Amino acid sequence: MVKELRKEYGLTQEDLAMKSGVGLCFVRNLEQGKTSLRMDKVNQLLDLFNYELTATKRI
Repeated sequence: MVKELRKEYGLTQEDLAMKSGVGLCFVRNLEQGKTSLRMDKVNQLLDLFNYELTATKRI
């Protein structure tokens, strides 16, 4: 989803890293589906697109 949003907004990975305040390596790992990323950093990046990642209880 992040990669799609980034492209929709016409941003490079470098642009996204700089605008969201996270590292380029973090953006690359997120787009490649790394499973162990810090939730606060993910939300820091998603805030640029007015999204947030939240935990929900399983039913």
